[in-house]
Amino acid sequence: MKKMKKNFSSRKLNQKFSVVILLVLGVCLVFFTINSFRTTENMMFEQRVSEVWRWLDEDEAAIEKMVELCYISSQIFIEDRELQDFLSALKNGEQMSPAQYYEFFKNHVNPMESLVNSNIYLYQIRIYACNDDFPEMDPILYHGDRLKDFPWAKDFESGSWQIDYPDYLISPNDDHRLISLVSEMNDQRGELVGVVEAAATVEDMFPRIYESNRESWSCFVQEDGTIVSMSDSPWEPYREDIVAAAADIGSSGYVHTNIGGDDVLIVQRHLDYFPGTYICLSNLSQQSGQMILQQIQNLLIIVLVFLVLIIVINVTVKRLFRRFHVTMAVIRKVQDGHLDERVPVSGSDEFSELGSQINAMLDNIQVLMREKIQQEVLVKNTEIKALQNQINAHFIYNVLESIKMMAEIDEKYEISDAITALGELLRYNLKWVSSNVTIREEVAYIRNYIRLMNLRYDFAIILSVNIDDDIYSQSIPKMSLQPIVENAILHGIAELGEDATIYIKSMKTGNDFEITITDSGVGMDEEQRLSLEKKINGELDDPDSKHGIGLKNVNYRIKMQFGDRYGLKIYSMEGCYTKISVLLPFVPQSKKNAQEHSYGYSLLRNSSGDSVLPKQPESKKDCEPEGGDHADTVNR
Repeated sequence: MKKMKKNFSSRKLNQKFSVVILLVLGVCLVFFTINSFRTTENMMFEQRVSEVWRWLDEDEAAIEKMVELCYISSQIFIEDRELQDFLSALKNGEQMSPAQYYEFFKNHVNPMESLVNSNIYLYQIRIYACNDDFPEMDPILYHGDRLKDFPWAKDFESGSWQIDYPDYLISPNDDHRLISLVSEMNDQRGELVGVVEAAATVEDMFPRIYESNRESWSCFVQEDGTIVSMSDSPWEPYREDIVAAAADIGSSGYVHTNIGGDDVLIVQRHLDYFPGTYICLSNLSQQSGQMILQQIQNLLIIVLVFLVLIIVINVTVKRLFRRFHVTMAVIRKVQDGHLDERVPVSGSDEFSELGSQINAMLDNIQVLMREKIQQEVLVKNTEIKALQNQINAHFIYNVLESIKMMAEIDEKYEISDAITALGELLRYNLKWVSSNVTIREEVAYIRNYIRLMNLRYDFAIILSVNIDDDIYSQSIPKMSLQPIVENAILHGIAELGEDATIYIKSMKTGNDFEITITDSGVGMDEEQRLSLEKKINGELDDPDSKHGIGLKNVNYRIKMQFGDRYGLKIYSMEGCYTKISVLLPFVPQSKKNAQEHSYGYSLLRNSSGDSVLPKQPESKKDCEPEGGDHADTVNR
């Protein structure tokens, strides 16, 4: 098996493709062949079952017709009043003249004989009188002692069927085997005056029994187990086995079995109006041989078709993969540095699409290479400019430090703090680092920003920060939170014109964490909130409005770096608050020794340099921001 796998792996792709197709096709053909053989076999078997059932239906209809004919004919004789009187007179020993016998023969026996002869299905109807001393009127009226030759005469029941016996009136060796309905005939007083025998031949009642051959065989099984069949049939030695196999079927049904080395179908049906069961056998051996021959022919045709498919598939696959090899040749040239090579494209199939995509990729590679060269030039220029800015920044920091010292000498601490905050803002903006910073660095920048904003306005802006230590070390894009704070001041607190608070909180949820920035400003109604949310998500484009551009840029940068499920959400209540929620992924980091910080303090100082926490306006005490608590300033 390993050797076969190794051999298959070393083959070319077109050879593998051909082998796989042929293997799948071969399995499908084998499955189809087996299923076809089984279906054909079942269909032929069901067809033969239907055919044998049809035989039984036809025979049962004929038997029913003959039984009914025997009943009707018997009743005609039994209910004949003059016949009853004549038989009663014979039984009582009344003397009749030859003329009376002749008169009765002419007026009654002749019409009865004509009735029997007119029906080809009746063998004979005979009347046995209770008198042995009168001239018999053949073939209708006979002496009663004639019955002694019949095996059923001693204990028969009136209206019973007597099956398969010779015609003793002609000869015990006669070829005719009879089936008769035997009935007693009574006079008007109810006394027995004769016996009526309405007879038919077994051959007429069961014609299929006498048509038995090697292909089919039939028999009738009486209620006492006696089997009526053709003695010289080839199936006669196995009739006991056949009846035994049919015994397991029930009153009606079929069985598929083997008798005498032949595959046979045995069907039986119990005749409710006739005392016994009718059995038909059909030999399936010849049919099975024909089916096997047909299946061999079909198999040869399938093998021939499979061989033709091998040739067709091999040629087709080679033609298909010819274009693939052309494409591979172009790719090899590109690997050697010939980027101007292109795959020839003709048509609209998958190989043409592959060639078009490879050509487009090569075009894009050339464009990207040119852009990369340009970007590297720009990066170098930017590094030079950044170096110049750092040199200029050192000069600015030194100047600001000198002004700060002058302000402290003159005890102008507010000016000193403002210069310190401004210097830290400039240092944060001009510092040459990657585009990401920690949340701790971003919050420190926000503190300095608010410290400067408090110099600008007549009212106080309070900053309350409540962030867990493990979240402080998380990395975010630089300037992600400051634009939100700036937006809160400009569009929420500045329009209020009185002391207000900005709350920054963190909350961890599973593998993510959330930073919320809430201001106690003027808020906005639902229509304004939805409009702003659509704008920051890029669903609404209003080039005339500058409102929300900073938030849109922050949202775009977060989604670009972390994915579409992260970004900003807006909550607001008009006249109460506006809250911006920033959802970010949490990245576990090792613990670091961090300096303890105190959060939730005022960024204003009095003339002595002490911190002052402005009082929360009474008009805001009933406002509660959606999705979080911001009622208290948290100190650590």
